[in-house]
Order: sequence, then C-alpha cells, then structure tokens
Amino acid sequence: MIISTVKLNKQKFKIMRKAILLSSIAVLFCILTVSAQKTGARGSSYTTALGVKFYPGAVTLKHFIKSDVALEGIGYFFNRGVRITGLYEFHGNINGAPGLKWYIGPGAHVGFYNDKSDDRDNYRGTSYVGVGIDGVLGLDYKFNGAPINLSLDWQPSFEFGNHYKNGFSGDWGGFAIRYTF
Repeated sequence: MIISTVKLNKQKFKIMRKAILLSSIAVLFCILTVSAQKTGARGSSYTTALGVKFYPGAVTLKHFIKSDVALEGIGYFFNRGVRITGLYEFHGNINGAPGLKWYIGPGAHVGFYNDKSDDRDNYRGTSYVGVGIDGVLGLDYKFNGAPINLSLDWQPSFEFGNHYKNGFSGDWGGFAIRYTF
C-alpha cells in the first residue's frame, strides 16, 4: 500500500512537472512573438531576450518594462525537480563600458522537488513543494549590433517550509547566454 502511494505520488509529480514546462514554453512563445513584432536588435540595448542559463540548466527570459527595470523568469530543470523563479531587476549603466550594466533586485520562487533531492533515509520516497524569496546581483552585457546578451549573476534565496533543506541558499545564479529581440 505504501509503495503504491509513493509510485502514485511520483507519477503525479512527473505529470505536474511536464505541465509546468509546457505552460512555461507556451507563455514564452507568446511573449516572444509579440516582442519580436515590436523590436529588433538595437545597438547595445534590447527589450526582450531568451536563452539558457548554466548552473544548473535553466531557460531564462528577460523583458524590460522600463529602460532601467526588467522582469526575468527562470525555469530551472534538473534531476531533482523543477524550480520557477521570477525576478524584478533594477539596471544601471557602467560608465566607460558601453553595453555593460549592473543589476540588482528582489524576487520569488516555487520549486517542485522529488525524492532524488534527499540524501537522508528518513526523507526517501517523498516529494515536496518549496516556496521562497530571492535576490539577484549581477552584470549584463549586450553586444553592439549583434542580437546576443550575456549575463553573470548570483541569486541568494531563502526557502520556507518544514523540509530539512529549507532555509538560506547561496548557490543559485550562473552564466546566461540569450538571443535578444
């Protein structure tokens, strides 16, 4: 009975993970379609960028809502689950470095983790959902005349709940390569 419940929970988790991935892709496609119609590669600035982020593997979409404020959505997909992060970023120019900006801001995340993330025997066979707050601090570079954007950032976070891995984590963030629109 317990084994069948664990298998059922794993199946529900896999279905939920696929639904979130497909929904994220659909939303990204809609946003990109609208943005591509409005803008193009514009010198050393951009409005929207889509790409990948390394550590762990992620899909990232950044969209400027003002000249110095951007929203970034990040979907981390790894063998232990899925984590969706939303960030509100304030950008500033770096004098003497065209195309290079610093950014900082708050955010939040929700993570869907499976039992592969647990290394203690008493947590084996469990899946759980984690919710938390995030911050971001980074550098963003847009190549002049080319539709390529690079960024490097650190995203400390605090996850709430009663799972033993909850609390502060300073190992999120990474290097992103994006195509700009």
